[in-house]
Amino acid sequence: MAVAGSGWSLARLAEALGSSEQALRLILSILMGYPFALFQRYFLFQKETYLVHLYNVFTGLSIAYFNFGTQFFHSLICVLIQFLILRLMGRTITAVITTFLFQMTYLMAGYYFTATEHYDIKWTMPHCVLTLKLIGLAIDYYDGGKDPEFLTPEQRRFAVRGVPTLLEVSGFSYFYGAFMVGPQFSMTDYQKLARGEMTDVPGQKPNSFVPALKRLSLGLLFLVTYTLSSPYISDEYLTSDDYMEKPFWFRCGYILIWGKIILYKYVTCWLVTEGVCILVGLGYNGKDQNGKPLWNACANMKVWLYETTPLFTGTIASFNINTNAWVARYIFKRLKFLGNKLLSQALALFFLAIWHGLHSGYLVCFQMELLIVIVERQAMNLVRDSPALSTLASITVLRPIFYVLQQTNHWMFMGYSLVPFCLFTWDKWMKVYRSIYFFGHVLFLTLLLVLPYIRRLIVPRKEKLKRAE
Repeated sequence: MAVAGSGWSLARLAEALGSSEQALRLILSILMGYPFALFQRYFLFQKETYLVHLYNVFTGLSIAYFNFGTQFFHSLICVLIQFLILRLMGRTITAVITTFLFQMTYLMAGYYFTATEHYDIKWTMPHCVLTLKLIGLAIDYYDGGKDPEFLTPEQRRFAVRGVPTLLEVSGFSYFYGAFMVGPQFSMTDYQKLARGEMTDVPGQKPNSFVPALKRLSLGLLFLVTYTLSSPYISDEYLTSDDYMEKPFWFRCGYILIWGKIILYKYVTCWLVTEGVCILVGLGYNGKDQNGKPLWNACANMKVWLYETTPLFTGTIASFNINTNAWVARYIFKRLKFLGNKLLSQALALFFLAIWHGLHSGYLVCFQMELLIVIVERQAMNLVRDSPALSTLASITVLRPIFYVLQQTNHWMFMGYSLVPFCLFTWDKWMKVYRSIYFFGHVLFLTLLLVLPYIRRLIVPRKEKLKRAE
């Protein structure tokens, strides 16, 4: 529930723009990050850290109240309880398990009591970002109590050695540049930001204006593209009678285009917030081998890869990067004790699905993602290991044709996987899948079963290859 007051004018403006009031508040909130970042740069850089924490708490809570009114208390409760868990339970596995169970249960309860059949911008949206942040903090705090020799280089980098204060945990949680839609960042990076160490020139403000404006401009370009396309490409049309009456080729083609466009709203938000993080310095990621500053610490998108890759794994590697990195760091790699990489990957995707929400569509989407990735890897290995297929794939004149075919296949089934993700409920996504005869499931399940036999037929045994050499 958004705060009342100037709501009438925002509602009218949103209507004139063809948007919802909640979406307009969200866009205004992430854009407000730029003046907030400028103030922090000019007035709080290398000041007392408690001033930075207070500023982040105030601005973050203001954004929360602007969007959700008094419902911002949900985040306050979870931040306070998380601080108490850290202080009372210390650096123990009990604290990690308690954090995971409490934060995920609170989020799931929020999903349950606020669920509708549509995607609504409500307090659970930033709360899912906060949930990951607080779980990650508990694990990093636990790692901070271990001997560094028993930690991986990645764990040593993020381990929290000191004892965070309540103000520090609150500032970390409510940082205005990432409160609403992310990105994820660690407590150690936040502490460096508060101390004025996230800069390419020690002792001076970061030279990050141009990199920040580039990400802002790119984000606004995606926003314009999405806004202009949304009247013609929508979720609602997928379940309409008109869509169902169209020929099969049209229904598939629409899903292909819809899947490409529908993700631009996420791309917009992540690029704009990344610009805020870069501007204030949180995006600083050291320097490359040539001494050039890197500003991709908070990057959630690799735009060029996202737009050009013909592979599903390429899209995964370029989309929602920080969340994927969080899941890899705190879920997938921590399941190493299972001794089964595929099982660890499946459990990580299951966590991602329930973290997104309780609708059946999320589970179906991530199940489909796992299936497609497995089949894609099988197909790539087949082309690599088969002399005939690798020779065919290396023919220069055929490469543009193969690229177009790959891209068509890629975005067709990326859109196919997104149908349940965006439509949420069983009756809606099932209606769409029935209309195209479960084409994606049939194709990829068939390939999963058939590709191993094709491999036996066309890939020579290693002994034969050695004799041939």
